[in-house]
Amino acid sequence: MEEKWVVYGKKADFYAIGEKFHIDPVIARVIRNRDIVGDEEINRYLHADYSMVHSPGLMYDMEKACSIMKKSLEEDEHIRIISDYDVDGVTSNYILLDGLKNLGAKVSFEIPDRILDGYGINERMVEDAYRDGVGTIITCDNGIAAFTAIERAKALGMTVIVTDHHEVPYDMVDGKRVSRLVAADAVVDPKREECNYPFKGLCGAGVAYKFIRCLYDMMGVSWEDEERYIDILAIATMCDVMELVDENRVYVKKGLEIIPRSKNKGIRALIDANELTGKKLSSYHLGFIIGPCINATGRLETAKRGLMLLASEDEEECSRIAQEMVSINIERKNMTNKGVDEGIMLVSESYMQDNVLVVTMPKLHESLAGLVAGRIREQYYKPTIVLTKTEGGMWKGSGRSIEGYHMFDALNEVKDYLEKFGGHEMAAGLSLKEENIEGFRQKLNELENMSEDTLTRKIRLDAAMPISYVTFNLVEQLSLLEPFGKGNEKPQFAQADLKVKKAYYVGKEKRFVKYMLCDSNGKTMEAMDFNGEKFVENIKMWFSEEECDKMFNGLPNEVKLDVVYYPEMNEFNGRKQLQLKPEAYRKA
Repeated sequence: MEEKWVVYGKKADFYAIGEKFHIDPVIARVIRNRDIVGDEEINRYLHADYSMVHSPGLMYDMEKACSIMKKSLEEDEHIRIISDYDVDGVTSNYILLDGLKNLGAKVSFEIPDRILDGYGINERMVEDAYRDGVGTIITCDNGIAAFTAIERAKALGMTVIVTDHHEVPYDMVDGKRVSRLVAADAVVDPKREECNYPFKGLCGAGVAYKFIRCLYDMMGVSWEDEERYIDILAIATMCDVMELVDENRVYVKKGLEIIPRSKNKGIRALIDANELTGKKLSSYHLGFIIGPCINATGRLETAKRGLMLLASEDEEECSRIAQEMVSINIERKNMTNKGVDEGIMLVSESYMQDNVLVVTMPKLHESLAGLVAGRIREQYYKPTIVLTKTEGGMWKGSGRSIEGYHMFDALNEVKDYLEKFGGHEMAAGLSLKEENIEGFRQKLNELENMSEDTLTRKIRLDAAMPISYVTFNLVEQLSLLEPFGKGNEKPQFAQADLKVKKAYYVGKEKRFVKYMLCDSNGKTMEAMDFNGEKFVENIKMWFSEEECDKMFNGLPNEVKLDVVYYPEMNEFNGRKQLQLKPEAYRKA
């Protein structure tokens, strides 16, 4: 697959910025590359704190929604929370559940079964709520497109509050978007056109958090603890792949500080079960270790287990559930890997001509469709939708997109083929009948107008920086830029023409490779590659098996690489050493 290495060309006086903020000019360059401009913005970026967050009352319908909830509380109505089944749904459900319980609410919750119910609130849940005597339903991380279910709830005389963060459904009328809004009593979603909330990028848990904050203010109840729910919100923000800008940066940064000493027994149990106790946690741990354990239960069993973990005050119970979740997540990883292998084979056999991949995998566990779609997307760098067959004969799918292809808008253009769909620019979910699959695939590809440049993976470099510039001080300053994630990507640097002096396998199964990189001036630095098998395969292909053998034996060789890297500190047995983490490389 073709890659393009692109160095950011953004200009500024990096030396002056460095002097003013006591940072290395390279750090100043990275900050400018993230479009942080001006003294005030730079200061806010470097010192993100709670002063950056916005008032919940600025969100359209927020005060109306809280007034409705206040009335429900005063009248001792039975309130039911209905969320989605992913990490964002489970955590937003927990924030509402715990927040309302602390106000003395008569409150219960429901989370849909991924396979039996599908995404979000449905008519079955509405009927169940009615039979249980529920007076008010509040959704979180879903509801903005639940027209039928909410109409049914209103017909049964229930009050409905929607809190969501997904795109508002729309129709195209005379070339213009016309929003379609559900018939709830209040709809709180920063993506509403009428909403003037300063930041549109909150996750579902973020909107739920804002709702509880506003409700407490309205009821005159002291918030007391500034850190309350921030650890939970940080996990949701990372796992829902929200942009780490504006207040999201604050929540994840502060959340990472809080999580090691979290008051939530479930979170502490998950940290312990993943053998992370005492370790410095990063955004990676939230998004790729802790969060997926919560997600895995919703994929293979029930998401209610994740909510039970967060809500439990029993340490033994938390420990047991956390261990079970880690085991389920390992099973999920193995199933995903098998699905990815099958999906890649199907694409190579049948779909290589398409720029939008629609891959039918009838036997794949439908909860894994999004994960498999994401990995296939990474392999081919094309928007990818994976479809799985349900017991009822309907096909369900999850899609993952690339930069420059708005998946939600693309699905809206072909909605006549679909039974249901929803999502946003980079991801979507859908369902359709089997007879519509081929037409859907063809139409998506007929309408796409992606250029060759859009379909070329870009590796964005912050600077062409020699490895000789890497120091302990620079690595320490790079930590000022954390947390890293979407919207605040981990910095990447590169140097060309680096010799590989010596390589050797490390790790129990010898799956990793360490190698010594050397520049033309003789400066050497160690690099750790966690995909050793691929590295060896590439060296043999680019240079020869003989040169690869020489490299592993520390003999003079012809192996020369251009390397994209991130500099790190490796601490082992109390000894600190600089090392590079290769992010990409090619034959020099």
